[in-house]
Amino acid sequence: MATDRRRAQNKNATGAFFFFMATLIMWVVSVFFEILFNNRTELLPLIFGFAFYQFFNWVCRNFISRDPLLVNTCVSLLHSSLTSASVVFILVKQLESNVVDELFEHSQLVNTTWPWAYSALCISCGYFAYDQLDMLLYGLYSGWIPSILLHHFILLGCFTLALYRNVTINYLILTLICELHSIFLHVRKVRRMAGIRDGKSKLVKTEWFLNIVTFLFARLLSHILITLKLVKDASKFEKGVELPLALFGMVGMNLLNVFLGLDLFNAFRRENRNNVHES
Repeated sequence: MATDRRRAQNKNATGAFFFFMATLIMWVVSVFFEILFNNRTELLPLIFGFAFYQFFNWVCRNFISRDPLLVNTCVSLLHSSLTSASVVFILVKQLESNVVDELFEHSQLVNTTWPWAYSALCISCGYFAYDQLDMLLYGLYSGWIPSILLHHFILLGCFTLALYRNVTINYLILTLICELHSIFLHVRKVRRMAGIRDGKSKLVKTEWFLNIVTFLFARLLSHILITLKLVKDASKFEKGVELPLALFGMVGMNLLNVFLGLDLFNAFRRENRNNVHES
């Protein structure tokens, strides 16, 4: 039975690999077509984002560790840190020149693009493409439908179409505030790979506190509020794919957030239970 189970898992992994690799290749072809044939030079930061994180992957692999999971996590930590900083910077600059109510008006979020927002979204989109490729090449996923690959698939689809049509850019920048939480997800993973697992230490307790708080406010609550805002302003959208695509993306993100929250809760209980047994 164990052998049959392994064969089924390998078959599922192979199916996931070919599906997500095929969609990634189609995405690459689409991006190069837009840049080369439609002269969409504003999309070049997307290529820069992919190349930048791929270069940092090479640096980590050659000077830090050969472990694919550690390398991938280090690059992801860099992306979360830079993206969080860029989103906060963009919002602060807008708050300096706008009233809060005006900042989150429908027209501002859908038809206007804040300074630096388009490039920041392009670079993040390039990262998600890099990360999808890295996880596929090194098998850094599991399950019938790998949630991390599905997450990147949804983001690449929604982000890229928004970039092509130059709409809802500011909405998508707001969704990236969740990268504040991703920082602590990646810190936890690096901490555990480094062998630091003492749940009684102040370092681990502080990390868990920040992990839970940022999950609740920067990821879960922010995505729920964005979804509610979309529903509230549904009548203000013009006929087209913008609203259905945005709602589809946010429903997918909220579902993934629920599963992530359950995983975090189970991980927290497991670490605490292990510490009780050790003591």
